[in-house]
Amino acid sequence: MPRINTLYFNELEYAQDSVFHFAAGIPGFEEHTAFLFIERADTSPLVFMQSLHDSAICFIVLPASSIDPDYRLELMPEEAVALGLPYAETPSFGPEILPFALVTLTEGAEPVANLMSPIVLNLRAHKGIQAIQLGSPYALRHPLSAECQAAPCS
Repeated sequence: MPRINTLYFNELEYAQDSVFHFAAGIPGFEEHTAFLFIERADTSPLVFMQSLHDSAICFIVLPASSIDPDYRLELMPEEAVALGLPYAETPSFGPEILPFALVTLTEGAEPVANLMSPIVLNLRAHKGIQAIQLGSPYALRHPLSAECQAAPCS
C-alpha cells in the first residue's frame, strides 16, 4: 500500500482507491489534484482533506449538512461532467454526492465555513471539484455554531 508522511498525521498508509482526484485542483491550489479524506472519531464531524502532492497541505472540511441540514447544492452542467456524472443528471446527496464546506481558522476570530463554494465529491467515481456557486444564498464565511466548532489538525 502507498504511504505518505504528513505534517499533521505522521505517516499514513492508504489504499489507492481511497484517493479523490480533482482534475483542476482547487482555486489557489491547482497543482493539488489528489486528496485523501481523513475522518477521526475524536474530531467528528470534522474531516481532513490531505493533499498527496504536499504533505503540509491539509484542509479542514465539514459535511455541509452538518452546518445546514437543509443545504442545497446547485451544480452547473460542466461541474456535473467534471464529477463524472451524466450532463443532465441531478445528483442526490448520500450514496453518490457529498458536499463539504471548507473551514477557515483565523487567529483571534471565530471559525467560519464556506458554504458558497463547497468541495463536492462523487463517492463512486472518486472525483472531486470545488463548486463556485455565484448567486448562492449561502455565505462565503458562515459562522459555525458551538456544536461544530473546528479543532486543529493533529
